[in-house]
Amino acid sequence: MCAIHQPNLFPRLTTLAKRFAADYWIVLDDVQFTRRDYQHRACLGALDEPNRRQWLTIPTHLPHGRPTLIRDALIDDPDRARRKTAGMLRQHYGASPHWPALAQALDPVLNAFGTGRTATVAATSTRVLLDLVGWQGQILASSDLPSRPGRSQRLADLSAVTGARAYVCGTGGMTYLDPAPFAARGIAVMPFQPPTTNFWSSSRRLSALWALAALGPQDLAARLQRLASDHGLLVAAA
Repeated sequence: MCAIHQPNLFPRLTTLAKRFAADYWIVLDDVQFTRRDYQHRACLGALDEPNRRQWLTIPTHLPHGRPTLIRDALIDDPDRARRKTAGMLRQHYGASPHWPALAQALDPVLNAFGTGRTATVAATSTRVLLDLVGWQGQILASSDLPSRPGRSQRLADLSAVTGARAYVCGTGGMTYLDPAPFAARGIAVMPFQPPTTNFWSSSRRLSALWALAALGPQDLAARLQRLASDHGLLVAAA
């Protein structure tokens, strides 16, 4: 199973669930940075009131203007951005009984601000969350892999590099994806659509950090495992 997605800062629960269901996550880091997306921001829900939300944003400079690729986006004042990020995370989730373990796990994310690159912080934040829920897959970068032009053709080529027999596709991707290049590679396209009720009702908006703080890593891992199983996906997580 292969999932391909841009690096998102502390990704939404739906995004994390899709990556959890795959054996490979290819970080799509060589496409255009989009300020309206989640590449430099995350929506934090209050621990006891998830509907009370606040944006966490990494101020980002695009050295080449709008055509700047995700991997080339730079953090404005990395030290200040690091302090603000650490403070907001503690403010929102410091009261959680799971906070000590979360705070320790988040250290690599805060250290990544030293690189000065937004994509590095975002990709590190996703890897840390996946580690917390026991994912044991592999992470690759699209900029390191061969592929041909064309949106669907490129995704199929990248998936094929991993030897994947299936591409895990979210609801957004299903609206534009051409399955023909995947079929030519012998790769099935597997739609992935989490529920929208109960626990999952805020999953398309809130960072998965809320779920980790509210439930704890083990509980969330079990829910992600059940969701992947419900979709008929084989996962690498224990």
